[in-house]
Amino acid sequence: MMEALEKEAEQNNLNLGISSNIFTIFIELTQNMMNYSKSKNLEYDENSPEGLILVTKDIDDCYYIHSQNIITEDDKNRIEPKLEKIVDMSKEEIKKEYRLLRKSGKDSHGKGAGIGFYEIAKRSDGIKFEFNKITDEKYYFHFISKIKTNKEK
Repeated sequence: MMEALEKEAEQNNLNLGISSNIFTIFIELTQNMMNYSKSKNLEYDENSPEGLILVTKDIDDCYYIHSQNIITEDDKNRIEPKLEKIVDMSKEEIKKEYRLLRKSGKDSHGKGAGIGFYEIAKRSDGIKFEFNKITDEKYYFHFISKIKTNKEK
């Protein structure tokens, strides 16, 4: 997958900043999936990290990094308030909170669903998310990050 992203960046002459943002967001979403995905492996009767990450580009040359995986209700209840807070923040507030979290070590890159989402939001031109109930204990978690290649407003 990383090779495909590198090829896309090369073919479309993406500047280093944009391609770096896409790669970093892809990696953060992969880490989230490894930490939170709760798909059942029936052969071994255990949860295994599974999900989908998709990078798309629209006609306006905006990139979208989608991820979807199954998470528990407990993880949803931990992640959702953090994402709601981030969505309501300005870019400057996101950067400030990110720096504070890095200095404090709180919500670090461990299994806390904290600083990674700030990292994604810091590098994005917008994020969206939704949770769709599967059972009383499991949810589909769909996350989208948008990156504009043309930064003119």
